[in-house]
Amino acid sequence: MEAIYQREWIRNGVTFGAALAMAISFGVNKSVFWAIVHGLMSWVYVVYYIIFY
Repeated sequence: MEAIYQREWIRNGVTFGAALAMAISFGVNKSVFWAIVHGLMSWVYVVYYIIFY
């Protein structure tokens, strides 16, 4: 039963990370292309943004 909750929690975290990365990317670059690319990289881009901006 606990494994089901873990998978759901991870899936929600990945989805949130992708949406957050896309929002940050579009706000900074004003480009849909880069928003999609950064959305695919999700949390990697969020961490990059936090470290370098």
